[in-house]
Amino acid sequence: MAGAIASRMSFSSLKRKQPKTFTVRIATMDAEMEFSCEVKWKGKDLFDLVCRTLGLRETWFFGLQYTIKDTVAWLKMDKKVLDHDVPTEEPKTFHFLAKFYPENAEEELVQEITQHLFFLQVKKQILDEKIFCPPEASVLLASYAVQAKYGDYDPNVHKRGFLAQEELLPKRVINLYQMTPEMWEERITAWYAEHRGRARDEAEMEYLKIAQDLEMYGVNYFAIRNKKGTELLLGVDALGLHIYDPDNRLTPKISFPWNEIRNISYSDKEFTIKPLDKKIDVFKFNSSKLRVNKLILQLCIGNHDLFMRRRKADSLEVQQMKAQAREEKARKQMERQRLAREKQMREEAERTRDELERRLMQLKEEATMANEALMRSEETADLLAEKAQITEEEAKLLAQKAAEAEQEMQRIKATAIRTEEEKRLMEQKVLEAEMLALKMAEESERRAKEADQLKQDLQEARESERRAKQKLLEITSKSSYTQSMNSSTTALPTDLPSFNLISESLSFDFKDTDMKRLSMEIEKEKVEYMEKSKHLQEQLNELKTEIEALKLKERETALDILHNENSSRGNSKHNTIKKPQAQGRRPICI
Repeated sequence: MAGAIASRMSFSSLKRKQPKTFTVRIATMDAEMEFSCEVKWKGKDLFDLVCRTLGLRETWFFGLQYTIKDTVAWLKMDKKVLDHDVPTEEPKTFHFLAKFYPENAEEELVQEITQHLFFLQVKKQILDEKIFCPPEASVLLASYAVQAKYGDYDPNVHKRGFLAQEELLPKRVINLYQMTPEMWEERITAWYAEHRGRARDEAEMEYLKIAQDLEMYGVNYFAIRNKKGTELLLGVDALGLHIYDPDNRLTPKISFPWNEIRNISYSDKEFTIKPLDKKIDVFKFNSSKLRVNKLILQLCIGNHDLFMRRRKADSLEVQQMKAQAREEKARKQMERQRLAREKQMREEAERTRDELERRLMQLKEEATMANEALMRSEETADLLAEKAQITEEEAKLLAQKAAEAEQEMQRIKATAIRTEEEKRLMEQKVLEAEMLALKMAEESERRAKEADQLKQDLQEARESERRAKQKLLEITSKSSYTQSMNSSTTALPTDLPSFNLISESLSFDFKDTDMKRLSMEIEKEKVEYMEKSKHLQEQLNELKTEIEALKLKERETALDILHNENSSRGNSKHNTIKKPQAQGRRPICI
């Protein structure tokens, strides 16, 4: 009885200990994941679980986004997941996205997974036209996207039409020019071929380095009204706060860098920006919803914290991450160099093998031709010998007939002719016999000379036969040598794994000399990058000039016109923000 009560108590206690759970679906830029979460979990618990699953350590750039009544919101770290205004049905869906953007992607993004997530998000924003990108820059960015996906360009693999199903350019750019998909592909492929040797992470970083200079990169826009009721746009990004006209999202009317803002606050729907310089008026504006003010404040606090963090020494965690990233980069670079050397040696071995095979085939053809020539020479020699024998027999027969004719002539002369008529007839026969004998003698002499000539031709044919046999022997000896060379060359690829032994003996414990050498290489790469940037700008201008004739002016959007005006004035994203500082602050009047 007591045992039954104890077992029921233990079962009920186990039943009480099982926590209640709910299902969450997390969507990244290229995958989806589902997790079972406890009802008591806070936003940080779910966020940390996602980061651990992805292997992401640079967590400060990212957040979990969801939508409330057509308004974007971010999961708060210190608040329970179920306490947020999320739909009741399961699975509850959140999007894992970059919430804050770096000022300099190359310096701040350390992990390869971080770079990849930023690359996918920025690429989608450009293709969806949430970030304005001029046509020539769109083509260049597309070429880096192709390099990241397909690797090095190979004309035998990447044939005409291989990008037909790829979405690489914004529809606005495609519609702006009278160009076929084949013409766009040709221009993208021309730049793609120049990126040979870049790994996926390098191509994605080049993409981000170009994209971060676009005016709308990393800017979150919000519709606001000033005290006068004028409709404006507020832009929040890594550099500060910017005020725009609703029709011009490229060039701000005025900017407040984070280091010149003293305080940001809101009360209900009214938002207040207090500049550090007390001589400058406080800027106030109203947003449509209280929830939007909360979101603006979140973005302001996060971007300001990162702005100040960048201007301090790196934390121990970041230093360790950067050191690991440098070591990993050096290791990958050494591995790529080793693979490149092996690939080069294999290609050289294959070229040598192909050359030897080609030479062997050539020698075989020469041997076949020589053999055929020898057979023809033997046949010719046999025919000449047979002809000479026939001619010799004919000469003997003619000589015999000539002798018989001579005998007949002598017999006729010795015969007595009694009558004069018989004598005359006999003389005539004798004369005819003499002429016949003379002709026989001449024919015999001619046949004798022809027999001599045939004998001489026979000797020459036999000499040609002897030379042909000698040449065949030489070719046979060469082919045997070539076959031995071919077998030794064919064995080369099996010996190539010996490079693995060399690579395995390498230690990845980098010494000071290695790091100094790596630093020198990085400095050299920086110089090369500056030269490439100049060359890149020239290429962009060249492409812009080339396709300008195909532009349809009537299809230009307002942002296209504004971008062209900014380019003609020499305005860019960075110098626009710095202008107010150079001109001196005055009271704000917007």
